[in-house]
Amino acid sequence: MINKIQPYHIVPPVIKSGTVYSFCTDNGVNYEVRFGRKQNNILNATIVFGVTNEEYDGEEYSITNKGEVYRVMATIVEVVRQYKEEHPNINVFEYTGEQSEKEKRDKKNVRLALYSRYIAKVFDKNWKIIHNEDKVVIKKKP
Repeated sequence: MINKIQPYHIVPPVIKSGTVYSFCTDNGVNYEVRFGRKQNNILNATIVFGVTNEEYDGEEYSITNKGEVYRVMATIVEVVRQYKEEHPNINVFEYTGEQSEKEKRDKKNVRLALYSRYIAKVFDKNWKIIHNEDKVVIKKKP
């Protein structure tokens, strides 16, 4: 039997239809997951997540290397699932993966690949996942 990785405790937005979720890891790393609406189409949402601790100098895309990546990703998946359920009319989600300098040199976006492996679990066959060079767009099929 495969053990499912349990997400961290998620702090949802104060208003149920809100767009900012947060959680804290066992090592005290605070994360925020935000959903932004596109100005030209409010049914399109951008997913942005990152670290909010001051020790990372406000660099939300910091690599923390605390050995929590699987549980962090399981939590982000759960946040996206909750947001998707709360906002059933959203028909496009998109996200990017900020590259490290090494990834830019190697022309491999490891973060985007990691995010895609996890976030894709939220979407069923009624959604089409489109991988661009530095962005993933997930569209509801007509």
